[in-house]
Formats: sequence, structure tokens, C-alpha cells
Amino acid sequence: MSMVDSFEKIPVKIFPSLKDGSIFIANEIARLIREKERINEKCVLGLATGSSPKTVYAELVRQHEQEGLSFRNVIAFNLDEYYPIDNDALQSYRRFMKKHLFDKVDIDPKNCHIPNGEWKKEDIKRESAAYEELIRSLGGIDLQILGIGNNGHIGFNEPGSSLFSKTRLVPLDNSTRVANAYEFQNISKVPRLAITMGIDTILKAKRILLMAWGQIKAPVIKRSVEGPMSEQVPASLLQQHNDCIFVTDDLASSELTRFGSPWLTGECEWTPKMMRKAVVNTALKLEKPVLSLTNSDYNDHGLSDLLVEKGDAYEINLQVFYMLRDSITGWPGGKNLPLPNPPERMTPYPKRCLIFSPHPDDDIISMGGTFMRLHDQGHDVHVAYQTSGNIAVTDEFVTRFLDFAVGFEELAGIDSKKSSEILKDATDFLKNKKNSEMDTPEIRKIKGLIRRCEAKATCHYVGIEDGNIHFLDLPFYETGTIEKKPMGEEDIRITMDLLKEVKPHQVYCAGDLADPHGTHKVCLDVVFESMRRLKASGENWVKDCWVWLYKGAWQEWDVSEIEMAIPMSPDQVMKKRFGIFIHQSQKDMVPFQGTDSREFWQRAEDRNSNTANLYAQLGLTKYAAMEAFVRWHY
Repeated sequence: MSMVDSFEKIPVKIFPSLKDGSIFIANEIARLIREKERINEKCVLGLATGSSPKTVYAELVRQHEQEGLSFRNVIAFNLDEYYPIDNDALQSYRRFMKKHLFDKVDIDPKNCHIPNGEWKKEDIKRESAAYEELIRSLGGIDLQILGIGNNGHIGFNEPGSSLFSKTRLVPLDNSTRVANAYEFQNISKVPRLAITMGIDTILKAKRILLMAWGQIKAPVIKRSVEGPMSEQVPASLLQQHNDCIFVTDDLASSELTRFGSPWLTGECEWTPKMMRKAVVNTALKLEKPVLSLTNSDYNDHGLSDLLVEKGDAYEINLQVFYMLRDSITGWPGGKNLPLPNPPERMTPYPKRCLIFSPHPDDDIISMGGTFMRLHDQGHDVHVAYQTSGNIAVTDEFVTRFLDFAVGFEELAGIDSKKSSEILKDATDFLKNKKNSEMDTPEIRKIKGLIRRCEAKATCHYVGIEDGNIHFLDLPFYETGTIEKKPMGEEDIRITMDLLKEVKPHQVYCAGDLADPHGTHKVCLDVVFESMRRLKASGENWVKDCWVWLYKGAWQEWDVSEIEMAIPMSPDQVMKKRFGIFIHQSQKDMVPFQGTDSREFWQRAEDRNSNTANLYAQLGLTKYAAMEAFVRWHY
């Protein structure tokens, strides 16, 4: 038994990426299907929906089409369904399963069982009992596939669900409704109820694979795997199952003790980065400045090996303190006078800087203070807005602008037949739009134009001229729905063309992989792939280009990871706030803000002040706020 096993009460299998983990799960499902087919038995699968299993199902479809995997012997039971919801609604899980799996393989439709969002309410208890009985009559579920909610729910078994619960109608936790609001455009449209298999039903499966992808799932994975079993964290109840594995990518497992505090699980290599992480974490835990840590503090908190290898606490404290001190700079583009150990190089000065903003407001929200400082210090600053951000504009906001456009035409005496037709068509569409209906191309263009104008106004506020403002409108985003396409060659070509045009000395891009809707991740992958290809092609400027990653609206870098911290005065904080306010379509009522109910300017200020407070707690100078960056090496 390793030290890791003493912390992790459920086995965790970790893969480099979502795709690698999904292929593993798909292979496990395929192996079981073939094994059951070989002995002439039915294979009973419990299946999940949501964003997590999409890649799993895509791989199963590929194996069906290219490797002859047959689903003729498969009987499928789905975990859950919204209630009430039409079976053919865009957001229904019945439609999801048909779209992503059932209609693409040779499974018998009669063997596809999904709770029905159209059941009469008075029939749900009877239908749920029949669902349980059908599972039991088939010998139970051979393999249950699960996702996990940010609050630990499995299926729609929310915190507080009984260990002995069975298939039933349940109320959805508000955090779940908010997290799923992106599917419906407006939280008021998200059903308040759902039908779900119970925890007892799930635990009776012979084998369970739970998948989790991305940084946003890291906290709940740690609580489920390492914490006590509790009905308040339903996934933690899987600790009592004798054949359950959590399958994660690197990001979702990042808060497990073996990664967060590896010195506690056995020997680790004491690199400067690891030393900084250990000392900073210990100082924050003890609420002590770094320079005040003692040998006893090190020994009492699992760092005795560090003392043996590196010597006295005093010397270690100084090394870590200097690392923290040297990460702070008021000159994000470097200074034209020498500084000791600056995070950015001095030359060339001034620099050409290219800020990639996934949505039309991420630049000002996530690095507005740095954005303004780069311009004020004389650098040639370019901004590239990677997507239109059109789906994040509410219909009500569009109506306001349409009314203005009509009024403006009347006031100016403009008689434009074409524009009048567009305005009338747009107004009529919004007036009669159904809840699940996709916007027309014209409406999407209007929404994109609203966000484009806000982004330009923000750049003008900072002092950026039109020639340095670039709207990329990457194709992967332009689906008209919440679900986006994967990164494509056209996305990369557009990005490479801009990089070759600007030839930046600095690139800033969003490394916030906690974005719950995936846009930031695709945008980051596009930049990474573009930079790799340009480097491989021998573009000379690339070897002198540094890439800095900022975090977005959902999360901040751990203070032990920060390589460049830009301090902000109270006046600079206010100036950044006013810049965020320019994005009026995103203020007060944002349709896709995730589980955090605060407005984006509030999140940004709280995050930036918290970073400054952590530096001060560690014994560094106290600033009003700080924006943080980590360098990417390629």
C-alpha cells in the first residue's frame, strides 16, 4: 500500500487529456460488450449525459463504424432526464442520446431506456418503480458510466440525497440549475425538477466508471476521493463500492494530495518550483509570513525532507521570499532600465504586445490593469478578440438596440428599405421566438455587433487605435448554439496569419481552463498550436516571443505558481472597473456566467484583491490589488 492509497479512498486513473481518458472509458465499454457477446449474453449499460461523455460516445461510434463494434446485444439505461421536458426538445437527454450515440450505432431502439420527461406527474412513482424492476429483471447494470457535478451530484442526486434512494422525481439544486443554464440561455427556462436513478440504484451496478474533466472539477474530485463519505457529497458515497474507478484528466486531479502536496505522499524532487509551493502552502496554512517559518514548522508539516536536503529554515525562507519578491513588477513589458531578476526581459523596449481575448471582454476583466499599463508605458499593444461572444447577449438587450435603430432612422429621416426589412424581420423573430429555438444568422450578427462595439469602445478607453484591434471570429464558435465545434484548421490559419502580421515580442492569452463552457480551452489550444507550428516553420521572431497566461472570470492562479504579479493602486482598480462597465450587454444579467452569481467586475476585483492579500500575508508589500500571470514555454 502506497502513501497515495492512504489519502485516496477511490482508485483514480489519470490521463493527460480528456480525449485520452475518454478513449480508455470507451475501450472498457467496448471490451465488456464484446466479452458479453462472446458468451451470448446481453450487456446492460448505465449511461450518462452532459458534456463529459460526448467524447466517449464519439469514440464508441468510431469503433462501431471502423472496427465493427456492434451494439445489438446492448441494453442501455440512462441516469436521468429533466422534468417536465418534451422528448424532442433541444435540451432533452433523450434527444442527446439519440444524437450522440443511439442513432449512430446498431442498438435496438427497444433496448434504449431513458426516464421520460413527458410522463404525467401522477404516473412518475409507478413508472420509476417499473424502471427499477426492469433493471433488476435483467440482472442489474453491468457497467455504470457517471459524470460528476461541481457540488458532487451523480445523476441528479443532489447533496442530501439518501444513500438508499431509488429512481424518483427530485428538485434540482439551484447551483445545478445555474450550471446548466447555458443549455437554455436563461436560468428561468431551466426545469426545476428531474427524474433520476437513485444512489442505491447506482451502487448496485457491478462496476462503475466516473469521469471528470477540467480544472473546474478538481475541488469536488478531491472531496469525493479523499474526504469522508457524506450524503452532502453524493459522489463520496462511491467509496463503499468495491469496483469503482474515477477517470480524470490532469486538470481534474490537480488538487489531489499527491499533486497538491506531494511531499506528504512520499519522496519528491525538491526543485525550486516544488520548494516554493511547499513553503508558500505551509505559510498560508499557518497564517505566517514566509520569513517567520521555523524548523519546527517544517517538521510539523511534512517538510522534514526539505530541511535535510536544503538546510536550515532561515535559508529556505529567504530563497522563497526572493522568488515571490522577484515576481512582482510594475513593468509587465519590461523596463528600459535594468532591474534585478525581473519576470520580463528588458529588451527590446518598447515591445509589440498581442493580447488574445477569448470573448470580447476577457481582456479588460482578466488583465485590464496590465492592459492599460502596457499602453501607458509606450508598448505597441494589439488586441485580438477570438470569438464574437454573440450567444452571451440576451434577446432583451437586442430588442433595446433594435428599438434604438428604428428610432434613429426615424429621427434622421433615413429611408433604407434593406435596413428596415432587417429590423422588422429581427423584431418579429424575437417576438415569436421559442425557448429552445436557435437564433437566425441575422440575430447572431446583431448580437456579435453589439459585443464588437463594446470591445472597440473599451480599447478606445484604454487608448488603443482601430488598427491594433482585431476581430478574428474564429469559426469553431459560430454554431449558433452553446455547443461548439472542436478546434479546426481554419481557426489555426486565422490565428497564425495574425501572429505573422504582428510578430509580437509578448503574447497574452487566457489560461483559465475552469471556463465551464469550454470556449477558453479551445481558444488557448488554437494559440498554442499556432505558436508551435510557427516555431517549427522557422519564423525567427517566435524564439524571442514570450507567452504569458492570465486567468479569466472563474479562477486565479495559485499564489505559489505566479511568475509575474502586476500590482494595482486603488485608482487603477477603479479605472479597470469603469472599463468593464463599458460592456453593458454583460452587466446585471449575464446568461452564461456559471455558478457564480456575482457580476464580472465584482469577481475580478475580489480575485485581484485576494491575490494582493495573499502576497501581503506571506510578508510582501501590501497592494490594493494584483493581476497574475504564468509563463508558457513552448
